[in-house]
Parts: sequence; C-alpha cells; structure tokens
Amino acid sequence: MKRKTALIFLAVCLLLATVCMGVADLLQHGNGTVTIREDKIETADGSLTYKLYIPKSASSENKAPAVLLLHGYQNDHETCAAYAIELARRGVVVLCLDEYGHGASTIGLKARGYVNHKVSVNYGNDSEADKTYVPIGGTVRYRLLMNFSNLSFFKDRYSKDADGNAITDSSAGGSIAYDFLSKLDYVDNTRMALSGHSMGTWSSWSVAADYSKTPIAPKAIVLQCGELFRESAYDTSKYTFNNVLLLQAKYDEFSYFRDYQRNVTDDLLKTPLRYEFLGTTADKAAWNTTFGSFADGSARRMELLYTNHRLTTHNAKGLETALDWFEKTIGLPNDFDHTSFTALLKEYLVLAAMLLVLLGLFPLLNLLLSIPPFTLIPRELPNELILPPRRSWWKGALITILISGLSFPFMTQLGHALLPLPENIFRMTVGNGFLGWYLLLIIVMVVTSLITRSKNKKKGIEGEEFDIGNFILCLLLVLILFAYVYLVNWLYCLLFHLDLRFIWPFFRPFTSIRIIQFLVYLPIFALFYLLNNAKIMRDLRTRSTYMKGPFGFFLDWLKNFFLMAGGVMIIVLLEYIPFFAGIGPGADVLFGTTFGGPFMSILILFVPQVLFFSVLCTYFYRQTGRAYAGALMAAFLACWIVTGGSSFL
Repeated sequence: MKRKTALIFLAVCLLLATVCMGVADLLQHGNGTVTIREDKIETADGSLTYKLYIPKSASSENKAPAVLLLHGYQNDHETCAAYAIELARRGVVVLCLDEYGHGASTIGLKARGYVNHKVSVNYGNDSEADKTYVPIGGTVRYRLLMNFSNLSFFKDRYSKDADGNAITDSSAGGSIAYDFLSKLDYVDNTRMALSGHSMGTWSSWSVAADYSKTPIAPKAIVLQCGELFRESAYDTSKYTFNNVLLLQAKYDEFSYFRDYQRNVTDDLLKTPLRYEFLGTTADKAAWNTTFGSFADGSARRMELLYTNHRLTTHNAKGLETALDWFEKTIGLPNDFDHTSFTALLKEYLVLAAMLLVLLGLFPLLNLLLSIPPFTLIPRELPNELILPPRRSWWKGALITILISGLSFPFMTQLGHALLPLPENIFRMTVGNGFLGWYLLLIIVMVVTSLITRSKNKKKGIEGEEFDIGNFILCLLLVLILFAYVYLVNWLYCLLFHLDLRFIWPFFRPFTSIRIIQFLVYLPIFALFYLLNNAKIMRDLRTRSTYMKGPFGFFLDWLKNFFLMAGGVMIIVLLEYIPFFAGIGPGADVLFGTTFGGPFMSILILFVPQVLFFSVLCTYFYRQTGRAYAGALMAAFLACWIVTGGSSFL
C-alpha cells in the first residue's frame, strides 16, 4: 500500500467511524429529548460511577418516574444501554451503575462479601443432608464467586459464617445508587423500579429488599436472566417484592438461571420454586402469562425468550415485555409504540465505528513502515524450500487445536477461581482465567519448540534466531499503533459518552486501577501471543504464505484462523449443538456444571476477537516477515479488553 493511499484509507476510516459515533450519540440522546450525564457517587470505600439519562421533560415541577439498571458480571453500565435509551425516550429518568469491581468504579468485588460455605441449588431448596449446603475454603475469589447468588438479606445461615465473614452488600453498590436516584429533585420517588441482568438480578433483589416496605420501595423488578429462591431463604415478615417480571432465556449457559436443570422446558413450570413464584399451582403455571395483581404488588410473570444468556439484554421481545411491565407499574410519560426501538441501531453503529477504527491499523502500519527507523523492520520470509511436509503439518496443526480447545474449559476455570495467584496483584477475575489457560499453553509451546529445534538441529536445519533489534523496533511500532486506537477511543468517550464496543465492554479508557492491571498481565499475554504466532505463522507455514494478492492473503488467513480458533470452535460446537438439540449445554453434560457458565458464554465474545486477531496477525506477518509486530499488537489489544472492561477484586 503506497503512502498516499494508506493516508487516504486511514482518514476515510476515521471519518466514517466518527460519523457512526455521532449518529449513535444522537440516538442515545433520544434525538435531542434526553440529557446524558456521567459522574460518580463518593462513598467511604471509594467511588461508584454511573451514567444518567434525564428526559428534558423531567423537572422539579414535572417529576418523572425513575429506573435503576444493574449490569451483569464482566459488564458495565453501557451494557444496560438498550433499556436506558428506550426508557429515557419514553420520559423515564434512568441511572445505569458501574457495580462493585466493574467499569470505572473503584470499589472492588470483595466489598460484596463472601462466606466459607456454598449452596449448589437454588436457595431454600438446600440441605446439609443431601450435600447441597457444604463448607468451602480456597482463594478469596473462589469463595466470592461461589457466593454470587447468596444475598445479604438472606437468613444468617446463608449470609454469615462462624469465621466472621459475611455477605455485606449483595446489591454491589445498587442500594447506594437507588438512594441517590430517589433524591434527585426531578424524580418522582413514589414511582421507581429496578432492572438487572445476570449478576445484576441478585443486585436487584438486594436493592428491593433494602427498600422493602418503605415509601420509596420499587414498584417493579425486571429480572433479565435471574435466579429465584424459596421464601424460606429470608424473613418474609421483613421483605416483600413488588411486581416481579422474569425474562427467561431458553438457552441460558448458567445453570443457576435454569434451576440447575439441563434445559428450560415446560417441566420447569411444574417445580414448586417456579409455580410458587407465580403464586399459582403446578397445573396452572404458564410462560408469558401474568399472575397476581399490579395493584397490590403481587403481579408475577415469566417471559420465555428464545435467546442465550448474554443476548438477553438486547432481545427485542424481552425489551417489549419489560416496557409494558414498566408502563403498568410506574407509567411511561411519553406515548411510544413498545415495539419501536432505536437502541439496537445505536449498538450496530458503535460496532461499525469500532471495526473502522481497528481497520485503520492496517494503513497506519504501512505508513509507519515507510518512515525511518521502521523501514528496518521488514525482512524476507523464511526459505520456502523448508516448509514442513503435509503429514507433519497436519499433525502439528491438529495437536495445536486439540490442546488449546480441550484445555480451555478446565484451565480457564482453574485460573478463574483456584490458581494460587497473589490476589492483591492479579486482581482481574476473568483475566486470571485466561492467565491460567495461557500459562499452560506457554509451557506446551516452549516444550514442543525445544523438541522441534533439537530434531531440526540433527537434520542440519537452522532455526530462526530471535532478533532483539527487530523486536525492539516492532515494540515501538506497536506502541504507536496502540496509542492510535486508545486516543481515538478516549476522544469518542469525551465527545459522545461512548466507547468502542458492541454491547459488551471491549475498549474502555483505563482508570488508575486498570492501567496497573494492564501492565501486570501484559507480559504473560505478550509471551503467549509471541510463541503462538511464531508457531502458527512460522513453524506451520504453507505455500499460501508466499502467494501474492488478495487470494493469497485469504488462503493464508484461512489457515491461520483455523490454527488460532480451531480449538475454541470445537468447544463452541461441543457446547451448543447438544444445547440446541435439547440434551443440555455440552460443558455441563460432559464435564459438569462447574465447567459451564462464564467461560462458555464468553465464547460469543472471544471467537470474534480471535477472528480479528487472525486477520491482523496474518497481515502484519506478510508485511514484516516476522511474528513480532502482529503478536505484540494482538497481545496489547487482548490485554486491554480483559483489564479495561472485566471485573476486579
């Protein structure tokens, strides 16, 4: 790509991305009818950040109803955008919170609390006799994760232990935010409601409990993939919950959101947990039917959505049902068709902007490679005559994808909860899951590389030596490329209150906590991608590597994507083919529920990342002749995604 062409390409990418973000910003402002404010609530333990949507029709003389939105695990306030945008344009004040350990809030997940026991069924269905209530030990994060569904208003048997530990605030800051929202002078605090997704549903239950039987008690609770519990889990004389809607995902990867059953079927309606929630009997329980009365707060409904866990937040049927529920409980001041949505278009526009900004990396690379000292980076590719034999190539390829795929469910869960890491240093929970997986793969790659080098030495084949000078130049190059993406993203946050993402956090500006975590995890990520790229791009080259033009690039990328993503694609098929066939999630069926949940559902985010990284690494390798630049760029971006957006202790 010539310098002038690259410059024009980069400028067009940035221009189109900015237009997309500008239109997305217009949509989130309700075409000028909504004001957006981002700020923080200071507490004794730190700050809680939020995004507030204020309809311009709301004032101290014309108070509006209000809804608090609470996101799920590994998400942040922007994951609630679909509900926020649609409610705000209908005249509702909406506060989206960054809960403990998430987003830009500074209070870690540990503030939620934990105890030294766990329950492996829905609370109130447990007993020590059948071993569904058992003591646990291990790392703090393990005990914390095992108690996500244990709520601070539950009876002491659940929420406290003999060692002095307790579930201290299962609202994860939600109750503080609800109090803040109720005191805004343009909010009618007699018409307030809650909605949460996943982890945010436990927060929603907890906020509702904290304000139960008060003048500002929530008039409605909308649970997006929520867990139910028996009344025996809490004191019914203290707590009541008004007008609860449960949005049930048919293909929820998390077992506790389908009552530890393998599938969500009509049989689920026949369990006491479900029909008691509806306030009816087993023979009358039904999906998509409202039971009870809105007038006395006893209204209950379970809406069945044909989607999975993560996509529930933007499911059109779920959003339509929720808006109707809010209309009946707190009233929606502006009259809009409940099936007319603009929030989904906003998400696609931000996705387009993210892809355009990332696409700008390619012309920017070419521009930099034409400027000294980066002109010294490109090298000739290794000799085509020493390509591995086809049989040897397939053997190496299959071993590579099988090891990476089959180790994924086990090593990610081990790192997530039990890997003995110093938790005051390695604070990223899902980051630790990937760390565990990467560490195993690093060991495997080092051992296999040593074996291959030993064999090649006996055959008289010289290996490619590490070029420290080229590596340093590539590192400097990648720092500039990374700064380009970061600064553009930071500017968009400043101008539009939006970062580069698609629904879930991808590229967020760093806070002081998160930049330190980025630097902690980056060396491991970089080592993994350097070894992985060296193996895939160099050791497992094929003739497509030397083919020129778009077709040659396509064939080379296809090979690299197969090697980089083949393992996780096997896991995707193992997980979802049985699930959609009615057998149950593959991880639950094959390995047990311990290995289902977060790292299975995260594949919907991880596979597209690997798809992009495979394109990026292929292009960078073909432009530079070495694996360094592509590997480092992928490592920087992957580490940013994990440490910039996921939860911390």
